[in-house]
Amino acid sequence: MKPPPEFPRISHLPPYVLGQVVAQMTQQRKKGDDIINLGMGNPDLPTPPHIVNKLIEAVQKTKNHRYSVSRGIPKLRQAICAWYKRRYNVELDWDFEAIAVMGAKEGLSHLMLAATQPGDVVLVPNPSYPIHIYAPVIAGCDIRGVRMARPVAGTVQGEGLDDFFPSLERAVKTVIPKPKFLILSFPSNPTTHVVDLDFFRKVVSFAREHGIWVIHDLAYADLTFDGYKAPSILQVDGAKEVAVELYSLSKGYSMPGWRVGFLCGNRELVGALTKIKSYFDYGMFQPVQIAATVALNGSEDCVKQIWETYHQRRDVLCEGLNGAGWTIEKPKGTMFVWAKIPDKFSSLGSLEFSKLLLSEAKVCVSPGIGFGEYGEGYVRFALVENEKRIRQAVRGIKQALQKK
Repeated sequence: MKPPPEFPRISHLPPYVLGQVVAQMTQQRKKGDDIINLGMGNPDLPTPPHIVNKLIEAVQKTKNHRYSVSRGIPKLRQAICAWYKRRYNVELDWDFEAIAVMGAKEGLSHLMLAATQPGDVVLVPNPSYPIHIYAPVIAGCDIRGVRMARPVAGTVQGEGLDDFFPSLERAVKTVIPKPKFLILSFPSNPTTHVVDLDFFRKVVSFAREHGIWVIHDLAYADLTFDGYKAPSILQVDGAKEVAVELYSLSKGYSMPGWRVGFLCGNRELVGALTKIKSYFDYGMFQPVQIAATVALNGSEDCVKQIWETYHQRRDVLCEGLNGAGWTIEKPKGTMFVWAKIPDKFSSLGSLEFSKLLLSEAKVCVSPGIGFGEYGEGYVRFALVENEKRIRQAVRGIKQALQKK
């Protein structure tokens, strides 16, 4: 008799909460319902033509069909370093302080395997993007959540983050063993929190004082609104002593399926990821790397066009929902809207409220509980449908809110 499978590394991973919503959406679509999917943050905008054309050109050269370089071809790493210099005036050594990864999720996950051992403690905001929690968990680490409050109006620095640094201090004093890593991401998915450079100065100071590595995921660097510009943690003096930063082309260049990202900063952490990746892969298909190089070295007009589309979608959704009686503040960053469940529906919880929107409004959203326990009471909208469909979603939601 075949023994039952035992896979300890994955046995403690919880079921994907959004999976319940997706299953209901699938069933309703089978019945003929027109469901507007604002649940998964899967960019719908096409990759700019000049990037696609470069890919086609590179694919036709057979020399590009061979194994590539796991850490990225030199011209690609030079391009991301030049991008950092133009955008943030940050100097990076392309040979030792930058590595190409197959998306930020892959880079973070392999870095956790390379730089931690079972039992290490990792500090992660709660709520958080799931891979920020589960990449360390898969590597055998213990997670300590740092509560993220609701974004509120006011100054940019630490909006709704008044307890963030006190929480970090408590973690260092009370957690055994001492935390080894702190994972951050601003602008934040899902909460849309934004911070300024002074926030990162405090983070770097905290990390240097307590001997903690910092990983910052700058996934939404290109999608910021209302005059706000997202800083890089690497702009802080001394940041490269303790920090690395992830960036990808998925959002700003609308290249999600291409899986092109980077890890830049501290050379010891970049070196650790370089070593483990040399065992796991031969890097991205070389024509993809060549096209990504063209994207980074070229005009950012395409990024501005993509930004403007998300900006308009944000305004249509937020203004529409506010007009429907659901009070929502416009986020200053990301491609999401993080919304507190209306009071009269709060007793349902985020999962059941998401199911209600599916059945009554024909709109799919992500329940906040899927991003951590402190995400309960909220839902996340992804701006991945055109304005016409978003207006349709607003009408359906308005009708659903008025039924109770």
